[in-house]
Amino acid sequence: TTGKEVLSAHRSRRGRNGTALLSACPPCQGMSSARSRRGQETDAQAGSRDQRNLLVEVVANVTDAIRPQFLVVENVPAFLSRLVVDPRTKTPISAAALLIDLLSDTYRVYPFLTDLADYGVPQRRVRAFLTFIRRNEPMMEALDASNRVPYLSVEALPGGGPARPTLRQALAELGARSLDAKCRMDAVDESDPMHSVPVWGDDHRYRMVAAIPSGSGGRAWANNRCGDCGEIEAERDDAACPGCGGPLLRPVVQEADGSYRLVRGFRSSSYSRMAPDVPAATITTASGHVGSDLTIHPFENRVLSPLECAYLQTFPASFKWGDALRRWGPTNVRAMIGEAVPPLFTELHGRVLVGLLDGNLNKLATMTDPRVTKAVQRLNRHRSPASTRDAHDLRAMSGV
Repeated sequence: TTGKEVLSAHRSRRGRNGTALLSACPPCQGMSSARSRRGQETDAQAGSRDQRNLLVEVVANVTDAIRPQFLVVENVPAFLSRLVVDPRTKTPISAAALLIDLLSDTYRVYPFLTDLADYGVPQRRVRAFLTFIRRNEPMMEALDASNRVPYLSVEALPGGGPARPTLRQALAELGARSLDAKCRMDAVDESDPMHSVPVWGDDHRYRMVAAIPSGSGGRAWANNRCGDCGEIEAERDDAACPGCGGPLLRPVVQEADGSYRLVRGFRSSSYSRMAPDVPAATITTASGHVGSDLTIHPFENRVLSPLECAYLQTFPASFKWGDALRRWGPTNVRAMIGEAVPPLFTELHGRVLVGLLDGNLNKLATMTDPRVTKAVQRLNRHRSPASTRDAHDLRAMSGV
């Protein structure tokens, strides 16, 4: 199916009815901090090598074709500042700034940069949003007059401020049964296939995770334990037991000569239990890998299950996954969960937009909200004085 066919089908379905909302999420992999080979943020040539970073052109083309009242774009924070080569001028520009420039004649943009935990998502998930509104919409005059932006103020939440639920609270609310990665019988909830984890057996990986104290938020890198000798005294960079020479219960690999060394990686976040009394770490596409950033269960010897990851992403517990696991496998299902925009925030933001269509500006954030000013400042980090109609608007939001 081609883009033209999709647009044609959309027009046929809508008829004379206009489109209220277009939602777009250009791929973030070329900008994500999880990718170590993406190059420096200021290296526009490296940024353009990953063609996905320029898919904002497609977003602009579709927006021009159907002219929705709102366009909402979500991405990682680097979307605002990671430079690419502007296809029009061959000069450096961020993908977000390129999209803003392409749509500036018709749309006003409102950037936003927030940790979604502030809005009740039980994980740390810092994301950038661009909400575009057609300049001829009646709501624009009211937004300008009230100094408001099309996002919910955290002060309007039930607690009167940032929510930030903890991982412990979320897991208790879900109420899923305990699992253990040592054997298949304990690694699967037969009543719910989504609540299952990889089986490790009684191998080094399992014993390494088990050595991290439950509920500690600790790291396997700090395990002072040998599988044969038990607790020992070891230096920070030791990979082998000073007594027997066997591998410590740390992230180690065995060299060709039989010696051991520590895995090369980020010791601050990999091979670590999630801390239970703060929001969970960001749920990523690699949630099934023990060596990825903070994927180990806070109390049990395993990674989080797809069911738990989906719940931390605020998928409703009643959501029916059907035969997704059988059809696509756990790796792909975990990837889909990790890519999602948390439905809780999507609903909160959607209600704001519906309210704006009815002229309701209650509970909206202001232009001086730090989530707005930080987004604008990051957007303008490497940006020369803009020639678009949004230049003055963005300077006003950032306080410049």
